[in-house]
Amino acid sequence: MRGSRVALEMLKEQGVRVVFGIPGGAVLPLYDDLYDVGLRHVLCRHEQGAAHMADGFARVLKRPGVCIATSGPGATNLITGVATAYMDSSPMVAITGQVATSVMGNDAFQEVDAFGLMMPVVKHNWRIESANEIPRVFREAFHVATHGRTAPVHIDFPVDAQRDEVDEAKIKQKFVPRKQTKRDLSNVLDAIKFIEEAEAPVVMVGGGARWSQAGTDILRLAEMIQAPVVTTLMGKGAVPEDHPLVLGPVGMHGKMVATYVLNNCDTIVALGTRFSDRSTGKLSEFGKQQRIVHVDIDSSEVGKNVSNVVGLVGDVYTVVHALIAGLENRALRKRTAWTERVAGLKKECACDFNLSGHPILPQKIVWELNRLLPDDAILTTEVGRNQMWAEHFFDVRQNRIFMTSGGLGTMGFGFPAAMGAKVAAPERFVIDLAGDGSFQMTMKELATARENGINVAVLVMNDNALGMVLQWQRMFYGERYSAVHFGPMPDFVKIAEAYGCEGVRVAKDGDLEDAIVRAQSAETPFVIDAMIDPKEDMLPIMPPGRSAKEIILGPRCIWKGGATVESPVPARP
Repeated sequence: MRGSRVALEMLKEQGVRVVFGIPGGAVLPLYDDLYDVGLRHVLCRHEQGAAHMADGFARVLKRPGVCIATSGPGATNLITGVATAYMDSSPMVAITGQVATSVMGNDAFQEVDAFGLMMPVVKHNWRIESANEIPRVFREAFHVATHGRTAPVHIDFPVDAQRDEVDEAKIKQKFVPRKQTKRDLSNVLDAIKFIEEAEAPVVMVGGGARWSQAGTDILRLAEMIQAPVVTTLMGKGAVPEDHPLVLGPVGMHGKMVATYVLNNCDTIVALGTRFSDRSTGKLSEFGKQQRIVHVDIDSSEVGKNVSNVVGLVGDVYTVVHALIAGLENRALRKRTAWTERVAGLKKECACDFNLSGHPILPQKIVWELNRLLPDDAILTTEVGRNQMWAEHFFDVRQNRIFMTSGGLGTMGFGFPAAMGAKVAAPERFVIDLAGDGSFQMTMKELATARENGINVAVLVMNDNALGMVLQWQRMFYGERYSAVHFGPMPDFVKIAEAYGCEGVRVAKDGDLEDAIVRAQSAETPFVIDAMIDPKEDMLPIMPPGRSAKEIILGPRCIWKGGATVESPVPARP
């Protein structure tokens, strides 16, 4: 069997049924065999879109998405999507064609060192040098992508290795996986002691908790220790946000009550978060007076950004169960004063965002999405103010899924990621909450969606600008608006129709309901072009490089909790 066919059989062996990609000269043997093997191929319009689709697919099913690109520009176009997945620990197998090994290094046509370029943004990568390596490399790639901290991996696949025959014995050879990093729960008794002695604990939930699918167990732990739960951007949706202990997102655009509690507790139980500056604010001022139990599957993350922690290395599901087991037979103290204080603050932080205005206020859009979307809907976002309004106001309850580009902050992510999510869960309604700037970066994938019957919706918050840049220039750069306002805007409804899709423009908030309902019953991809008020800033905001003491509130922010940071309950030495 020639190498290209073996590679595809390895994909099937790993349970792959769909791949996203674009063919080119250096992957033609692979695509020639793809003709016969029964794998579904989604032909994208740009390799970045292919990577984001594989990423969205992976985030729904919790198993690797697969994307394919040719050598040279195909590989370089793929990198943005691979880096996005890497920063958010999303499993992916990225396959790039490469020129023949005999001309490698000679600046052959469409040659680029994809192996070297991908190395910083993947967990591991391989360059296949002979066809007989194919079975081992492909099996190993899926194992590495899914064990330990999930992440993208990359296979650089020279065209001659695709053409060459593979020894049958190599195909049948048993795969022996690499040793994975072991769990380290040696500090679990110290962690239990911290939790047991805490007078004002909080559980901080990050993206690792979502990949571990440990939401039910986290709530059990929180209820046991009477601790409120706050989430990072990537942790949003790990626990249902309608639970009374869940306060919502913290950080730069988080909810005031969540940020307040995180900064005024005496003990933080951090589950699967790396303490990003967007969650903590100024790191040098964060966590100084708190005891911190830091749980992460990646030992290199424990204590990296925040020092003086009790570290537990393992997946969130396993470690939370260990903590529950250790605490079950202990007489835990009552924390009535803390729980009552938090409950009162949560009521004070319940903003009314059913707001009318002309142009449309973005909060109203999210309010309507909360009301009208089914409880198993999947919401993706682009990057910018649209993303932050969704983080702050969108309710992830029951089986809803929230997906966004957190670590890399990739504009253009949301729409193709929504398509990948729809391929993974065709029975669910999927919608991308977009900005007009982000949507234009990947809207060409409307053609892919229409051609493949991937009926997702896009709701564009149209402010005729790069909205978050606009807000920062207004707030932090003296209203010196540089390269932020778009000129004549495209007609997104006509663009949708040009691709054979449906679209509607919404200029009044009273028309939002009809548009969202129509999108859910549409038989094609559906674009809602909603004209929003460009002067409406996303507030509150913790300015970049500042601490929770310096959060800027807005006129619509309801908060009576006093200073964002008080003197917390003193931590025991």
